[in-house]
Amino acid sequence: MVKEQSDNQQNPWRRNLYVLWGCTFIAGVAFSELMPFMSLYVSQLGNFTKAQVSFYSGLVYAATFLVTAIVSPIWGALADRKGRKIMLIRASFGMATAMFLMGLATNIWQLIALRALQGLFSGFISNAQALIAAQTPRENAGKALGTLVTGSTSGMLMGPILGGALASVFSIRNTFFITAGLLFVAGLLSATLVTEHFVPIAKPKAAGKGLLGGLLGQFQNPKLIVVLLFSTLFVQLGNTSIAPIISLYVKELMHNGGAVAFVAGIIAALPGISNILAAPRLGAYGDKHGSGKILMAGYLFAVLVYFPQGFVTSIWALGFLRLLVGISDGALFPTIQTLLTKNSPASATSAIFSWNQSFQALGNMFGSLLGGTLAGLFDYNVVFISTACMLLINLLMLWFAAPSLRHAR
Repeated sequence: MVKEQSDNQQNPWRRNLYVLWGCTFIAGVAFSELMPFMSLYVSQLGNFTKAQVSFYSGLVYAATFLVTAIVSPIWGALADRKGRKIMLIRASFGMATAMFLMGLATNIWQLIALRALQGLFSGFISNAQALIAAQTPRENAGKALGTLVTGSTSGMLMGPILGGALASVFSIRNTFFITAGLLFVAGLLSATLVTEHFVPIAKPKAAGKGLLGGLLGQFQNPKLIVVLLFSTLFVQLGNTSIAPIISLYVKELMHNGGAVAFVAGIIAALPGISNILAAPRLGAYGDKHGSGKILMAGYLFAVLVYFPQGFVTSIWALGFLRLLVGISDGALFPTIQTLLTKNSPASATSAIFSWNQSFQALGNMFGSLLGGTLAGLFDYNVVFISTACMLLINLLMLWFAAPSLRHAR
């Protein structure tokens, strides 16, 4: 017992995992609870036509992702020099400020600028992942990161429901203030309960200038790192391409009748439910039997569950397949992060997780554009088929460009 307490004081990764699970849950709620009514808020900020509301809503969504993709590597490099805990505090309090100011916005350009400001202060979840990855023994990394992912996943699952209820009771503007309060709480928890014994690690002198010589020059297998980063982009692109059309697809399958909004909400929530259950178990299995094997199997499983979604004729069949999507996500996202952790030097842990966040943000941007474009040019089912094809291409890229993954632990 004494030895366990001593180990926890020296390397308190378990307590940090519990605390940061709660903080990432709060962050997930804060990020997603505004989504159901953001377009409605846009329409309140001016006398816009339907086309203008759609256009400005797209700008509002894209502003955060674009800035996040640009600044994440900068914050990650700073975290590797100054520590991850201070980045958690910076991100939570900064985003709380941006959210509070959004509730005071009086025109669309102020809202777009504040959404960009939110992106500037991004990085809470990626730094939480980096902190846990840096502290956790390598033999427990898969399970720990898989567990941590369920925090933000479950928060994002609850967020839209909570946001809709808060907006109905307190108004849209007041919901921004409540969201700011949640992020402020996450900042306080991070500041007071998270422990980090951070010792800056000098960059290898052999590292050259630029991304390839600077960051990738620190890795034994830089090609593998690049392939994993692009895998994050592909997976997020596939998931996000579905988001703009899933409710419309549900409406079509229900023949424009019934409680479409309610059913669409359930269908949208199903992957999150199965992800929460699957991710820690798949992570623990990967720690014992090989994370690379889990990743390859996850891609193959994802292709098999996405492709038939383009041909279903029943809402029940779609719901079952969407439930399986959460299992594939539980095998893909945490395992990519685990492999990045296991193949990264300590001097680059935060930097590589921030680059991973950048690629995820780019996937969000391109996925939304791709899903809407394909649905407009063809039909909703084409979006699911194209997602399956993209994931198959990603699997082949991993198979041939990173053969070490087939045996990676």
